[in-house]
Amino acid sequence: MSDSPNIDRRRFCAAAAAAAAGGKLGLLRPSTTKLTMTDVMPEVEAITESETIRPFHCQTSDADLADLKRRIQATRWPDREIVPDDSQGVQLSTVQKLAEYWANEYDWRPCEARLNALPMFMTEIDGLDIHFIHVRSKHDNALPVIITHGWPGSIIEQLKVIGPLTDPTAHGGTAADAFHVVIPSLPGYGFSAKPTTVGWTPPRIADAWVTLMHRLGYQQFVAQGGDWGNAISEIMALKQPPGLLGIHTNMPATVPPEIAKALALHEKQPSTLTPEERNAWDQLTFFYGKGLGYAIEMNNRPQTLYGIADSPVGLAAWMLDHDATSERLIANVFAGKPAGLTRDDVLDNVTLYWLTNTGISSGRLYWESTQLPAKGGFFDARGVKIPVAVSAFAGEIYTAPETWAKRAYPNLVFYKHHDNGIHFAAWETPQEFTEDVRAGFRPLRSQLNQKKS
Repeated sequence: MSDSPNIDRRRFCAAAAAAAAGGKLGLLRPSTTKLTMTDVMPEVEAITESETIRPFHCQTSDADLADLKRRIQATRWPDREIVPDDSQGVQLSTVQKLAEYWANEYDWRPCEARLNALPMFMTEIDGLDIHFIHVRSKHDNALPVIITHGWPGSIIEQLKVIGPLTDPTAHGGTAADAFHVVIPSLPGYGFSAKPTTVGWTPPRIADAWVTLMHRLGYQQFVAQGGDWGNAISEIMALKQPPGLLGIHTNMPATVPPEIAKALALHEKQPSTLTPEERNAWDQLTFFYGKGLGYAIEMNNRPQTLYGIADSPVGLAAWMLDHDATSERLIANVFAGKPAGLTRDDVLDNVTLYWLTNTGISSGRLYWESTQLPAKGGFFDARGVKIPVAVSAFAGEIYTAPETWAKRAYPNLVFYKHHDNGIHFAAWETPQEFTEDVRAGFRPLRSQLNQKKS
C-alpha cells in the first residue's frame, strides 16, 4: 500500500463502496485489501458514486475451464493448407500443437494468481466500467505513466515490465528511473465492460484515460503505447490535455504524406529513399497488400465473427494471424524452438480473451474507428507537437526510420532502432522495452520535479 494522499484518499472512499460494488462481471469478487488509519486524509474531497475506484479480483470457475478444455478437444479440423508455408494463413500443424498443449498441459490458474497479486481496480468513466492495474513505485519522484495495449493484446502484454518500471533498483536501473504504472484494459477488452452503444472511439478512450489519471491524483504524467495504444497515446498528445508531458511509442505513426499517397496509389518505390526508408516501404507494401485481412474484416463486419466466440481454437488462430513476424515466432514456440515468448505467454493472452468472451467486442474498436472522419491511414504522421520518444523494432509491422520520426515528431526526444523485437515489444523483449521507456522519458522528469517544487 502507498501512503500517498492523492491516491489513497480515493482508495479509502472506494473501500467503503467495495462491498456494494457487486459482480457486473462474472470474474469479480470482493477485494481483501485492508486500509489503515494512515490512509484517511483530513482533506478527503467529495466523490460521487460513479467516480469510486473499486478493488477488483478475477476468479474463474472450474466449470468454465472444463468447458474450455472440452471445446478444444471437440474441434473439427479443416484440411491441411495446400502450400508448404504460411502464405494461406496459420498452418494446421501450428494450431494443432497449440490445441494439444492448451487442452492437456496448459494451466490458467498461475496467470490468474499473477493478476490477483497485482493491485487491480475498476472505475466507471463516461458510463462504462474500466478495469486497470495500478502499481505505485516505492521511490520518491516516480513518474506516472499510463500504458495502453492493442489488439490482439491485453494487459498480459505488459506484466513483464511492471516490476522493472516500478522497482528499477531491483532490475538494473536507478531510483531516478522509477514509474508509477497504470495499465487499463481497453473498452470491450479483458475485464473492462463491453460498450452497449456506439461511440467508444480512440478519441473517447483518450479522454477516458486522462480522466483516469486525474482521478488517481496524477496531475502530471506520460503515456506509452503500441498498436491501438499508440493511436490512443498520439490522440491524447494531439489534444494536449493538462498534465500530459509526453509519450513513448513502439509502433509510431511516421509515414510522410508523399509516401502515404504513393503507397495508396500503388506507385513504384521512390528512388530517393534511404536504405532504412526502403525497408519501411517494403514492409508497408507487404502489410497493406497481404497482411491487413484481419483489420479489414473487423473494420467492416466484426459481428460476423461468431466462430471466434464459439470455438477457442478458432479464436486462437484468428489472434495468431496478426502480423507475419509475430505469427512465425509463435509458430516456432509451439514447434519447440526457443523465442522471446513461451507457450504459456501466448495462451495466457488467448485464454483471457476466451474467458471474458471479448473476441468480437474487442474487434468493434476497428469498426468504431471507421466511423470517424477520414484523417489519413493508421501509420500516417498526425502532427504531434509535444515530446515523443520512439522505439523502432525490426519485427514491427513497419520499422519507422529515424528520418521519418524526426519529420513526424518535431519534438522528438528519443529514438532507438533495434535489430530484434516484434510487434509485442513489452511482451517479447521486456528488457529492451524497459530501457527505452526509461531513457525516452528522462528528459521530461525535470519538468515533473519542477512542478513538485
